[in-house]
Amino acid sequence: MTTAATTAVLDRAGLSALVAALAADGRTVVGPTVRDGAIVLAELDSAEQLPYGWGVELDAGRYRLRRREDGAAFAHSAGPQSWKNFLHPQREKLWSADRSPDGGLTVRAETATPPSYAFLGVRPCDLRAIAIQDRVLAGGRFKDDGYEARRTGAFLIAVECTEPGATCFCVSMGSGPGADAGFDLALTEVVDGDGHRFHVRVGSEDGARLLAGVPHRAADTATRNSARDAVADAADHMGRAMPPISLRTLMGESLEAERWDDVASRCLTCGNCTMVCPTCFCTTTEEVTDLTGDHTERWQHWDSCFDLDFSLLHGGPVRSSARGRYRQWLTHKLGTWHDQFGSSGCVGCGRCIVWCPAGIDITEEAAALHEEAQR
Repeated sequence: MTTAATTAVLDRAGLSALVAALAADGRTVVGPTVRDGAIVLAELDSAEQLPYGWGVELDAGRYRLRRREDGAAFAHSAGPQSWKNFLHPQREKLWSADRSPDGGLTVRAETATPPSYAFLGVRPCDLRAIAIQDRVLAGGRFKDDGYEARRTGAFLIAVECTEPGATCFCVSMGSGPGADAGFDLALTEVVDGDGHRFHVRVGSEDGARLLAGVPHRAADTATRNSARDAVADAADHMGRAMPPISLRTLMGESLEAERWDDVASRCLTCGNCTMVCPTCFCTTTEEVTDLTGDHTERWQHWDSCFDLDFSLLHGGPVRSSARGRYRQWLTHKLGTWHDQFGSSGCVGCGRCIVWCPAGIDITEEAAALHEEAQR
């Protein structure tokens, strides 16, 4: 029986062999790569497509690639995508229906077999996000069958953070920078005078079997200590932090705060924050019919509580103001998510800060609400 305490070391060739072994096992390997001026998640044919030598500069409403001199593959913060894009895709066909000439109707559920995924480079905050979506989409009374099919058997290779971005605040949400559970393998990248290598921890039997089939060596004390110290140093250098209070209580007591007017004056209600958030899960459905009227399809696609139509009922929307829609998003994410799913809906990845065109900072808003409550 293997445990997460089982450790090893891979060099760059070993990492390449790991990706090749996953592909040979019939898995669709997804990991970070450079494309269109960003580090994005995409299918990988080999480990050489990883963003070796690339880092990022982040701030509120700002994202830039930058070259690194150390050749590190994973020394970058979360990009515009999360693993939600693959497990809970933006668009998914649910069923189709055809009308025959005699007036009969044939309905067919979409039953395509999903890929067998292997995710390489899952940050600890995103590991937590996957666990949250597991509870939301596969753990309740109303399961999403498509999500459950894609999630079942997915192989997760975590990469611990050693260089947090300016917008990261996972420490204050208890979700990083170290990986504690939910992975098959966990890597910590080490680049120092002894070379470029990856400290590996095994978290499952599947992870142990995969590791056994690729070139590796036993973990030495120097590599183990370097990996541990790098993660500890990252925890001490977070770019942002939530106020050290009960955010759930704060949200419940701030429904009439004046701060909502301030943020509403800046918010474009574009929904970017919900699109990049790794835990936001809201969807809607639409029927698409061809010109003949004999064929129709039902599609599920992402929706956002910032969309005016999201709460549209007969007579108009429930939340017609930017204030109401932003307040709904933040109080649900940090407050009432606890009531529904037993945890916060925020993992501290900072994506909503980076990809907000107005540069609205969720940690700044929480701090401002706390300050107003104290006054």
